[in-house]
Amino acid sequence: MLQLGLSLPRSPGGADGGFPSDEGDNTGTREEIFGSSPVTVVITSEADTWDMDISSCLGCGQFVDWDRMPDPEQETHIPRDILSKSPKELKKLAREGYWAVSRALRAQVYHQLIQQVSCRLVTPDALVYRDVASRLFGKMSVSTYPLPEFLEGCSMPTYCLNPEGVTALKKILICVGNLFPDITYSPILPSLVALLLHYSEDEAQCFENISRLIASNSPHTSYIDQSFLAHQASCMTFGDLANKHCPAAHKLIASTSENVFEVYSEWLSWLFHDLPFNYAIRVFDVYLLEGQKVLYRIALALLKQYRLSVTSTELEGTDIKADLQAFVQNIAEHVTVDKLLERAFGIRLFSRKEIWLLQMANRKALMERGITMVQSRQSFHLAIDMQNFSSSTVTAQEMRIIWSWIPERFSLSPPLLLFSTSEDGCSLQRFYTCCEGYEPTVLLIKTTEGEVCGAFLSSDWSERKKTGATSGFFGTGECFVFTVRPEMERYEWVFIKKPELAKAVPRSRQRSPSPSPASLLSSFPDGCSTSSNHLTVPMPQRKGRLSPFLAIRHFLLPSKTASMFMCGSREGIIIGGGGGQALSLDANLLWGRTEHCETFDNPPLCQENFKFLSCSEEELLLLWCLLSAVAGGCGQE
Repeated sequence: MLQLGLSLPRSPGGADGGFPSDEGDNTGTREEIFGSSPVTVVITSEADTWDMDISSCLGCGQFVDWDRMPDPEQETHIPRDILSKSPKELKKLAREGYWAVSRALRAQVYHQLIQQVSCRLVTPDALVYRDVASRLFGKMSVSTYPLPEFLEGCSMPTYCLNPEGVTALKKILICVGNLFPDITYSPILPSLVALLLHYSEDEAQCFENISRLIASNSPHTSYIDQSFLAHQASCMTFGDLANKHCPAAHKLIASTSENVFEVYSEWLSWLFHDLPFNYAIRVFDVYLLEGQKVLYRIALALLKQYRLSVTSTELEGTDIKADLQAFVQNIAEHVTVDKLLERAFGIRLFSRKEIWLLQMANRKALMERGITMVQSRQSFHLAIDMQNFSSSTVTAQEMRIIWSWIPERFSLSPPLLLFSTSEDGCSLQRFYTCCEGYEPTVLLIKTTEGEVCGAFLSSDWSERKKTGATSGFFGTGECFVFTVRPEMERYEWVFIKKPELAKAVPRSRQRSPSPSPASLLSSFPDGCSTSSNHLTVPMPQRKGRLSPFLAIRHFLLPSKTASMFMCGSREGIIIGGGGGQALSLDANLLWGRTEHCETFDNPPLCQENFKFLSCSEEELLLLWCLLSAVAGGCGQE
């Protein structure tokens, strides 16, 4: 069975779109109805500290409720040359918590680091804030100001701010909305402003620093998502990274949650809402130096730690999203902040550029679904109805786990059944005819012994024709093979688990490619067709083709066998190569073979020589295509 499918994620975020008022805060809040949308407004009076001349000279720490701070103030000597150190040394110090020894040191470092962030030429600074704040808040005795629309549905953690700090937080957010009208959705922004306020001399300095992070234009680096499109793309990217780097946790969540994406859509809230202040501020230390990539690392470390603390039986019938939130809020019971960061930086992610390319691919997929930069929110629905799912090959729960393994950007569109042996017969040529023009696809195979295995195939099968008369391998590192029964397990490209191998062997020492699989069909049992045609080593990927993540060209591979993903000819199909084939099917789609291969480093996926169930007994192959707007115009089916 070959099956390919996509699911549609739901939008994250809060339900009411408003901010709870804080006890002791002199700033009142209320909701007014404009049209049909509730708008949270901030009501200020002469009693509030809105005069910039007064609030700008009280010194660092004026906005902090010291009784709520987890650690006492420490006096320590601040080395004069601390900020003259190399970026590598600064990263090491931040990861080890060096800034935490002194509030004054942290405040100084934050300001200096942010001043070094490359940003747009015209970026509002402290003087601009004083002018705008005076115009907005300093003229009338009582004023009503709506909080920016980009905060709709977002929570506003205040950490250890006092009432004056909460007022300053809201003022800064209002000014950000006034001076950055292109921001349409940014749930992380209130938390970042609140953390900066703890270490700012005044509101104006805090505003200037957050403005520089908003206006950052460093290549392949971002700090703050500023639209629903960008936020959703980052959530999808985290889902992809969790899929690859936390397979045990991902599988557990997929088996117990109806919508994995809905769980992952809260990943930024884990860091800058649910984590206690002394954990969140350490995350902020490294975030200022390393950008958003470091947030992915720490959220993945939290996910790994969560997996260690729970079992599948404990999660049965629970709200896993709420359970994860509670776990993060009580993280101190499970791991220290130092150990958490140590584990985060022990995760071997791909480069910042690779993650950026993946995020751009996810953004493109969202745009093809109609998501734009200017809209606030759009509801998402699953593209496949698991409640009504029916298959003679896999159960709904098994399909849900397989579905969760598929890259997030393909989960936005509904699946299309392209080929089934019960409907289309046991013909390889018919298989090619049905599937050409579609990518990616999912292959599901059920044997006469009841075993089920398959593969996720990233590229269009028509690419087999690009090599001319000879057959060659094609595809990208997003391909993977898997077993469903007797046990569910996935085997990805070997360089996902061991990316360092891609640089371990210089070109001069590359191994010769494994022998071309001339004996592929001759190894099948008697009665199956054979051929003396040889299959060649992989051909180079065609230039210009969009392969945004895990493309072979991004890696220096030790051998050509490391990139044998897909191969098709008149004699049969091969998936995975090098020392053997992960899956190979004959031209009659009746017999198959599975072995260990170097591409996926997999064991045999079922009995090494297997026979498909006959067409009269059950479906043999199902082919699903995950449609997109570029898939031959079939995305509307």
